Amino acid sequence: MGMQTGAHIVWDWNGTLFHDNDAVIGATNAAFAELGLEPITLEQYRAMYCVPVRTFYERLLGRLPTDAEWELMDDTFHRHYIEHRVRCRLAEGAAELLAGWREAGRSQSILSMYGHEELVPLVRGFGIEAHFIRVDGRTGPSGGSKAEHMVRHLGALSGVEPSRTVVIGDAADDALAARHVGARAVLYTGGSHGRASLEAAGVPVVDSLAEAVEEAERLAA
Repeated sequence: MGMQTGAHIVWDWNGTLFHDNDAVIGATNAAFAELGLEPITLEQYRAMYCVPVRTFYERLLGRLPTDAEWELMDDTFHRHYIEHRVRCRLAEGAAELLAGWREAGRSQSILSMYGHEELVPLVRGFGIEAHFIRVDGRTGPSGGSKAEHMVRHLGALSGVEPSRTVVIGDAADDALAARHVGARAVLYTGGSHGRASLEAAGVPVVDSLAEAVEEAERLAA
């Protein structure tokens, strides 16, 4: 493989390349049921969701969950998410966009807060692994922020400059992680956040991954 030509995309996985909203809502409501909370809709979720996840639970509980509650909800969420996940697919047009970016001689990678051991086989199962120069999931406990992971991720990529890198994700946390390393970001409204909360991040907000890639090309030029 020759030298990367310029622009690099760091893709988020859940809610961005992987359209898993139904699994997330199903798993969230299963976790809520453990604490006797009412189920919520996708609209409510998008309006209230935030990172770190404990803060999201605090918004719904009206107080911070105890360590025991957090562990119970986290375990319940992951168990149910895996059950629901099998019915989820890639976001519309994602496979074609990934192939097109690679065929243009540009590089791309995945950085996800989803567990690394589960992420890699999932990406492989969709037949898209070859499009990425690196696939990194979270190692260590869940619930943190993406910024520190982004430092390690970019540090492991040779020939990729942060100034020519664009992070594409569905959460304000993706924009914060990009800023932390001196990269740009584009946020996509198809995942866990509504447009209003994304626009507060002060980066371009788009409604499709095709628009996200166009915007990435423009930002990295």
